[in-house]
Amino acid sequence: MTVKNKFRKYIHTAFIIVPMTLLMTLIGIIWNYGFHDGWTVQYMKTWIIMFPVAYCAALIIFPVANKLTRKLKFID
Repeated sequence: MTVKNKFRKYIHTAFIIVPMTLLMTLIGIIWNYGFHDGWTVQYMKTWIIMFPVAYCAALIIFPVANKLTRKLKFID
C-alpha cells in the first residue's frame, strides 16, 4: 500500500490513538459501570466521543512533545 508522506503524521497518530482509546474506554466502562446489560453499546457510544477528542488533542500535543524532547540532552 502506498500513501503520500504528507499523511504520515495523521496515520501514525491514528495508529496510536485507536488502541489507546479503545483500552481506556473499556477500563472506564468496567470501572464505573461494570458488565451490565448493554455495556457494549455504552462502550461504543463512549469510544465514538472519546476518539475524536483524543485524536485532536494528540495532533496538538505530539508536535509540542517532539519540540521539548529535541531540547533535552540524552547520554548513553
